[in-house]
Amino acid sequence: MNTKNSRSFAPDHSQTVTLADGQIAHRQHAQQSEVLLRRFYEVRPGVWTFVGNGLSNQTFIEGPDGIIAIDTGDSTEEMRAAIAELRQVTDRPIVAIMYTHFHYIMGTEAIYEDGSPRSTPVYGHEKVAYNRARASSEIATTYIRGLIEQFAIMLPKSGPDGVVNVGLGHFYHNPAHAPFSSVFTPPDHTFGDTASITVAGLPVEVTLAPSDADDSVTYWFPTLGVAVHNLVWPVLFNIFAIRGEEYRDPRVLVTGIDHLLSLKAEHLVAAHGPPMSGSAEIAQRVLRYRDAIQFLWDQAVRHTNRGTLASDLGHVISLPAHADDDFITSEGYGVAEHHVRQIRNGLFGFFDGEESELFPLPTNERSKRMIAGFGGRSTVRDLVKKSIAGDDIRWATELATWLVRSEEGDSEDRALLATCLRTIAQRTPAANIRNWCLLRAMSLEGTIDTSRMYRHGFHRHQVLTSPVASSVHILRVLLDPDLAEGIDLHIAFAFTDRETTGLHIRHSIACPTDGENADATIHCTLETWADILTTKVQLSEAIQDGILTITGNAQSVISALGVFEISSLQQ
Repeated sequence: MNTKNSRSFAPDHSQTVTLADGQIAHRQHAQQSEVLLRRFYEVRPGVWTFVGNGLSNQTFIEGPDGIIAIDTGDSTEEMRAAIAELRQVTDRPIVAIMYTHFHYIMGTEAIYEDGSPRSTPVYGHEKVAYNRARASSEIATTYIRGLIEQFAIMLPKSGPDGVVNVGLGHFYHNPAHAPFSSVFTPPDHTFGDTASITVAGLPVEVTLAPSDADDSVTYWFPTLGVAVHNLVWPVLFNIFAIRGEEYRDPRVLVTGIDHLLSLKAEHLVAAHGPPMSGSAEIAQRVLRYRDAIQFLWDQAVRHTNRGTLASDLGHVISLPAHADDDFITSEGYGVAEHHVRQIRNGLFGFFDGEESELFPLPTNERSKRMIAGFGGRSTVRDLVKKSIAGDDIRWATELATWLVRSEEGDSEDRALLATCLRTIAQRTPAANIRNWCLLRAMSLEGTIDTSRMYRHGFHRHQVLTSPVASSVHILRVLLDPDLAEGIDLHIAFAFTDRETTGLHIRHSIACPTDGENADATIHCTLETWADILTTKVQLSEAIQDGILTITGNAQSVISALGVFEISSLQQ
């Protein structure tokens, strides 16, 4: 195979630097911190954007009727800091709130603290509220684990493994804002694909422009020559998110960028990174960004059509050299090697024609057989050490995973794999890769405990503020089918002063229902149910104390609830 030079991580330490606080990282990854410097930009008179305050920007636009706040960050404290900067340049009231997408909208409460009434209109796409709920429901365990891994949430602040930046920002949550309080205020003015609206006395053209979220929109302020968007990032767009996300189709993204270019804006203000001004510069830089994304899609399809396997795509496809000329097309967040594999999977699914992947052995069994075939554990360990010494890190990593995944791995094996991952982390320009590898390395070494990231955790406030049915129906993804075999029981949940909902446990599933015609009914307050889900109260204790009662066959209900992987429901 004609293998191209991958930018995923450097083949040696030539690009690795040690920073003032002891962090060891790729030079390009360190340089991204300069792109993201904390600064309150005046984009043009009456338009400001705050970069470096959190993972995203907060933007303010002055209209005849007052200030429009666009995106409110991840916490009340983050938005409070942004408003403090705004108050250095104007004392005009915030009269409208706009969301570019559902990711950075949890600081709206700070706007009310600033004096704006709670009746202040909030604009956003019609899927914003749904997407906020989706990320905190059935998929929450994996979703949150991915955020922790990708955004360095558990990494130290200094030392070799210390956080440098997270690609789109310096940090996921600005530590200066701790402790964090986040309150979601849903939009009360929603739109679909397009809309023409007037906000704070300014005409605004709204266009749906999916990027890393399917509710992303571009706001075009024609009288100001300003477009606010979530399309062009301060790094190459992340087609594949290492934390795990739904497929982001580059063709859809390119359509949004083409529309953005067609506006011929004088100023682009992004959800992340510094603003861009000057129609000529915008046209040149954004066109290159757009074409880099098309390049990845076209070449992934080209090589897939030729039969190239998914794992090989990253070795035969590499961005043109000119992509390194601008930080917006650099691999400072994710890497093209992963993006092209995701494109192939997004189009055709996991099976790429590799015969051994049609019915693979269980990972631990395959690892045992590979170790035996190579001559035993000591031989494989020696090969790992020789490969590390020879900078053959890809091979060393694969060998080390056999040792760890075989279920016989010991501390030495875990240390070897950790060394491989830490080497990748120190040589990659991509923030996501560095952060993921370091957290996994520290977990393997036992210096950090990540076990809780693999268990579904309920939060009392979430249970009490979410739709009642969601805190019952979510149990279906916590059902152990072996324990549920042979059970056929329809249970209603009647919460005091709330609607009734239900689950029908049958055929080794838990089917969501409205609770009508149930075989038995649980009666309690939603507060009691929240305490049970968060394991503060055992089901048996709640029954004994009389705060939860059951009509129907109580023992059948108690046994049926024991099929769910929640300790407080199990006898």
